[in-house]
Amino acid sequence: MPRGVMFTKTLLLISGLLLSLSLSASDEAVDTTTTAVETVHGLSLYDSPELPEDFAYFPHVNPQAPKGGSITHTAVGGSFDSTNPFIIRGTPATGISQIYDTLMASNPNEPFSLYGLLAKGVRLDPERRWIEFDLREEARFQDGEPVTAYDVVFSFDLLREEGNPFYASYYAGVERVIAINEHQVRFEFNDTESRELPLIVAQLPILPRHYWEPRDFSAPTLEAHPGSGPYRISEVDPGRRIVYQRNENYWGKDLPVNVGRYNIDRVVYEYYRDRDIAWEAFKAGLTDFRIDARAATWAIGYNFPAYQDGLIKRITVPDVNPSMMQAFVFNLREEKFQDPRVREALSLTFDFPWLNTNIFYNTYARTESFFQNSEMEAIGEPSEAELALLEPFRDELLASHQSERLFTDPLPIEHPVELRERLRLALELLREAGYRVDDGVLVNAEGRPLSLEVLLYDSGLERVVQPMLRNMARLGIQTSLRIVDINQYLNRVRDYDYDIVISHFPQSNNPGNEQRDYWTSAAAEAPQSRNRMALAHPAVDALVEEIIRAEDRESLDTATRALDRVLRWGFYVIPHYHSGETRIAVWDKFGYPEPFPAYAMDLDAWWVDSEREAALQQRNRRR
Repeated sequence: MPRGVMFTKTLLLISGLLLSLSLSASDEAVDTTTTAVETVHGLSLYDSPELPEDFAYFPHVNPQAPKGGSITHTAVGGSFDSTNPFIIRGTPATGISQIYDTLMASNPNEPFSLYGLLAKGVRLDPERRWIEFDLREEARFQDGEPVTAYDVVFSFDLLREEGNPFYASYYAGVERVIAINEHQVRFEFNDTESRELPLIVAQLPILPRHYWEPRDFSAPTLEAHPGSGPYRISEVDPGRRIVYQRNENYWGKDLPVNVGRYNIDRVVYEYYRDRDIAWEAFKAGLTDFRIDARAATWAIGYNFPAYQDGLIKRITVPDVNPSMMQAFVFNLREEKFQDPRVREALSLTFDFPWLNTNIFYNTYARTESFFQNSEMEAIGEPSEAELALLEPFRDELLASHQSERLFTDPLPIEHPVELRERLRLALELLREAGYRVDDGVLVNAEGRPLSLEVLLYDSGLERVVQPMLRNMARLGIQTSLRIVDINQYLNRVRDYDYDIVISHFPQSNNPGNEQRDYWTSAAAEAPQSRNRMALAHPAVDALVEEIIRAEDRESLDTATRALDRVLRWGFYVIPHYHSGETRIAVWDKFGYPEPFPAYAMDLDAWWVDSEREAALQQRNRRR
């Protein structure tokens, strides 16, 4: 998984554990007997790492890639007010993970294998009771201070106790972290069943103790604080941009995991309030890299001179991970969403065929599974192995889902395709749930109207929301759409002050601890959790733990399919759509490895062709 997965896959969970960490090897007696455990150069989730100990660089990179040039990304959503991405408060700057190193780095050509970055060697107890890392003595922060085991312990302590509540849950299986000496650190586990946990701690971002210890970590800051990574913060201009400069003195530039990577000198994120302005900026050459998530733009928008003159390229990269679930999420904290029949009825108002034909140019497919397009997706009737996981919770599931379909019926769920039939079924479900239409208004047994609000910060999604709201209105539901700026949106989401929001649930091919943040009872009450629907169900909690402690691929697939069934038959979200690929547009000045790595695009392996960049700059100056 690429640099930054730690910061995107992670953000948001809770645990009540408090950590007592040792900041010096002399604080307590430490058992350092590791002679029976071999020191290795890499870790893999199920098998052995593919690359040998003496590998020179990742297979997909160009080790001779030139250094230099710049890349300017688009950041949509207003602005940022913090360069600290690890806390609840504030809106963090985009791209900030580039300034940090982790203990180990992933190979984009393998599903989940890690190789030494800050750590030159690693020892994993065969029974997974602990893991030890030997740090590189040459590792330095960007202010010249050495990276030590005490920084590792401090970082772990800081994130668990003062960082976003996600970290407490993500690292809940860690009992304690000990600095054995200046360059050796041990993580001791209270959860020995999770195969992923050793790899999770290997991706811990390491913060400088000497910098953060005298500061208030919980407060947003706009300071250009130091990391130990390949880029440093160069310019901070809230409302306009943040700029990262390649660190020419980067201590790790010649490591095998870094050779041929981090080639571009200047990485810029320009901020725009909405997608339309950002699109015009790209066409004008003010930005030069764009992930195009709008179907209409991709289908008919590239008819301007720069593209017609061959100055802009379009690239499609097939998705190798499960297609991400993007969906309208019901806030189950609201009484009106407690009945699954109401949720199912509301989901029937989303007319995907109409959207795909009239807005999306038939470029999307409907998302149905939380693990779409993978072996983890539940299809057909439940297997005996899935039922074995579900049966202990039959009573609870029948009570919450108010139906046996979860145990008997095949997936995908069969609903009418034609809108009139969908709305007819929706009205039947609402009547079963105790609603009636009174003078054109849908009301419950007490005469209270069913009303709801969809909260957005991106006006570009209004065209997706409004047709659904019109269909709801045909049922007598009172609806509204509220579009606010990004900061107000984040504040309302943090306070759970919404009826329906759009949320995303990205999945890797190896789901694990992050599932606690998406679905569990603990996350339902955590500040800023990804469990935006406030789902709290014992069956879901148990299935998440089954996923985390799966010993082999078959067990993992069985547990994810069982979870997929519980989530889908619960109608906790209204799924959107997916394309099965990432669409990218760039001004034609970049070089990149082909073919792309098997499991990630790895933008860090791109470079700039200086002659093509100069020609583009000259052309744009003449305009």
